[in-house]
Amino acid sequence: MRIAVVAANGRVARCVISEALGRGIDVTAFGRSRDNNTDAAKYIQKDIMELTIEDLAGFDAVVDGFGTWKDDEQVMHTATSQHLCDILSGSDTRLLIVGGAGSLYVDKEHTVQVKDGADFPAAFMPLAVAMGEELEKLRKRNDVKWTFISPAADFQADGERTGRYILAGEELTLNSRGESIISYRDYAIAMVDEIEKGSHSRERISVVRAWHIVPNHVIGYIT
Repeated sequence: MRIAVVAANGRVARCVISEALGRGIDVTAFGRSRDNNTDAAKYIQKDIMELTIEDLAGFDAVVDGFGTWKDDEQVMHTATSQHLCDILSGSDTRLLIVGGAGSLYVDKEHTVQVKDGADFPAAFMPLAVAMGEELEKLRKRNDVKWTFISPAADFQADGERTGRYILAGEELTLNSRGESIISYRDYAIAMVDEIEKGSHSRERISVVRAWHIVPNHVIGYIT
């Protein structure tokens, strides 16, 4: 299997690369920086918006690791993923997006999202709105095999790799301790599992840390 990871120097993207390499997957990393801060031996310096059909030809999957905290750059979440969609349109190459938790639903009717809560941090609102808009644009793409993977609400950069997670769907899901939490490294496990299995084309899925032993990483239920 051959995969490409774009915006590869981001922290989540680096974890995905390391996880994929550990499973023997052939990884090519793309980043705008001249420096390769990933574990990938194959690194190409190229901005995500400059990528072409030729750059991404022949890969089984492309991981979009783009992320930014700058308010004036939030529109780039949609711009980058739509650019990748245009490149991959009509192909068998899957596109996996590192998504956000703010757009997860907190009701069965799917009318209220995490970001709508009174206690949602104002500092995270621009990011949550932008990634929600990104997801809605993806939902309109029937020409691309995309998957948007939302982390738990507490997405921990330095959290441990437990190797266990619960696979969920559109709704915010709590684990057996009543928590919505996952580390970058456990998220990367879920991402690479999805790359290998290809089970959720044109869907948003989500992941949360599991506290008990789970065979093959995952308890599978989609809400």
